[in-house]
Amino acid sequence: MNIQAKNQQGFTLIELMIVVAIIGILAAIAIPAYQDYTVRAKVSEAVVFASEAKASVSEFYATSGQMPADTSEAAIEKTATQLAANKNVSSVTYANISTTEGRINVAIKDLGGDAASGEIISFVGTGSSSGITWVCGGDSTTTLEAKYRPSNCR
Repeated sequence: MNIQAKNQQGFTLIELMIVVAIIGILAAIAIPAYQDYTVRAKVSEAVVFASEAKASVSEFYATSGQMPADTSEAAIEKTATQLAANKNVSSVTYANISTTEGRINVAIKDLGGDAASGEIISFVGTGSSSGITWVCGGDSTTTLEAKYRPSNCR
């Protein structure tokens, strides 16, 4: 009597469980990293709002030789309609620090992750004879976590 062994085909239960475990570990690492990435992408819109405000403040400084006194003099007021239509930015304000320094604060809406509504990314401008030099996230008014800010704002 000749008995031939049957070749095994397919995967064993152990092999399938190992594959599922590996996929679970990769997902546990990838999902938070992806979430941080999407928040950073949304924060980039706040930086665009700030660049419009920086241009306006820089123009004021170039023509008058000093920083604007307030948000309306800086001409950076966004209308309620513009801000309501925006999904990521809740306000853009300006504060005069001195005749040669000013701060633009951009408050974000809830972007997910740890980036809560109302957190701020600030841009501090220092004026000189050659114009204004802007530093992103360079003072204590910035409350947005560094991991969500652009690389030049950390």
